Amino acid sequence: MSNIPHLPVLRLGRTYESLDKFEVKDHRSGEVKAVVSSVNAGIIRKDMKRIGEARAALAKLTVAQLIELSAKAGALFLEGTVPLGDKGHTQSADEYVATLSATSGLPHVMVRRNMAKIHYALTHLGEVLNGLSRGLDFAILDSGFGEQFGTKLSFFPTTSALGLVMPSNSPAVNSLWLPAIALKTPVVIKPGKEEPWTPYRLIQSFIAAGVPAEAFGYYPTDHEGAGEILRLCGRALIFGDKSTTQQYAHDPRIQIHGPGWSKIIIGEDCIDSWRDYLDVMCASIADNGGRSCINASAIVVPRHAAEIADALAQRLGPIAPTSNDDPAARLSGFANIKMADFIDAQIDDGLKTPGASDVTAKYRNGPRKVIHDGGTYLRPTIVQCESFSHPLANKEFLCPYASVVTCPQSEMLAQIGYSLAVSAITRDVAFIKQLMAFPEIDRLNIGPVSTMAISWDQPHEGNMFEFLWKRRSIERGW
Repeated sequence: MSNIPHLPVLRLGRTYESLDKFEVKDHRSGEVKAVVSSVNAGIIRKDMKRIGEARAALAKLTVAQLIELSAKAGALFLEGTVPLGDKGHTQSADEYVATLSATSGLPHVMVRRNMAKIHYALTHLGEVLNGLSRGLDFAILDSGFGEQFGTKLSFFPTTSALGLVMPSNSPAVNSLWLPAIALKTPVVIKPGKEEPWTPYRLIQSFIAAGVPAEAFGYYPTDHEGAGEILRLCGRALIFGDKSTTQQYAHDPRIQIHGPGWSKIIIGEDCIDSWRDYLDVMCASIADNGGRSCINASAIVVPRHAAEIADALAQRLGPIAPTSNDDPAARLSGFANIKMADFIDAQIDDGLKTPGASDVTAKYRNGPRKVIHDGGTYLRPTIVQCESFSHPLANKEFLCPYASVVTCPQSEMLAQIGYSLAVSAITRDVAFIKQLMAFPEIDRLNIGPVSTMAISWDQPHEGNMFEFLWKRRSIERGW
């Protein structure tokens, strides 16, 4: 048996070794951690003709049974040993942590936090689906119709499969597709090139728990193959930057997960007490290494911007990379060094425009981009911007980055643009009503709550139940 695992393509219940393969390497040493089979769009097109068989395999189980099996899968994912590839290898939880850390740059402590999020979602799936469906009796999905709340109800699936074009930045994004299995929907996954581990481990955990293997497609592929997954699946999720996702912005079949541009807003009534909220601001900016779409990338304040920026810079600026297994590690390395170079250059180019300053520079005692133990890291950056007109005021990067922007409260909603998550620190009832009515905020926290806080029983980015099932009118004459 080779010491290097081979991750095959999973073709709806069949493993497949391709002639076309790529290597996944340690981001520091270059050591090969796995060889991954890759397929072209033609294989995906061929397999999608069999997707009805995958759906039929899931249809044999009730939603309640699938929720129970998902909980078992969650326990296996968090603590179990599952198959790794098709050459006899297995992977324990500790091995998963170490390998993902080595290839992605995420320190062990962050990988484990992401694992905990995925485990929670899987082991509390009944609560999650109850919230997303507003208390639907899921036996209605099993039979196709029924009565609840004194109303006749019928639902039909919107698609034969859920397509997923996954990123490499953070394992917890996989939690978004987990409800699909309990909702009897097969998944067709293109994993991130630097992060094939999490979806593969999840699939193996589901199969070991008793979910039919036919329900899972795992297709490492190229840009054309990813496009076929998005085209052929009636519903799909795509992750990426604006240039990647904007072409699908008006396609209702595709749920876009791009930049979050998440923010903390401090109202006039609370701004003079800004020191009380430093912990929340720091956590929102820097938790998970700044790699989540719900990390705050802007702090919007009516005044005190200079003092707030300096206080944040004092706390975050000195943060430096440490070893991957350091339990206090706060920065993630970059498997794609070109991405680190690009981000570093973008920030520096933005600072050439008057009206902004890198407040962290004086607390870093060195460059933003650093090499540690063979890995490339970006240290935190806090930029003070005079207004939202500055090019760095509403930017998001895969590292701890935030602008502190001065904006009158009366103009905030007109200036902030789309925001995936907003934590509004205010008790002003009129302002809160304006925030509640503002359509460009997906997730709203009122008070000193981190933008990173998630309630699994509420939609995070889109409602997966409503995405995969649609209500229809029904009348029975028999």
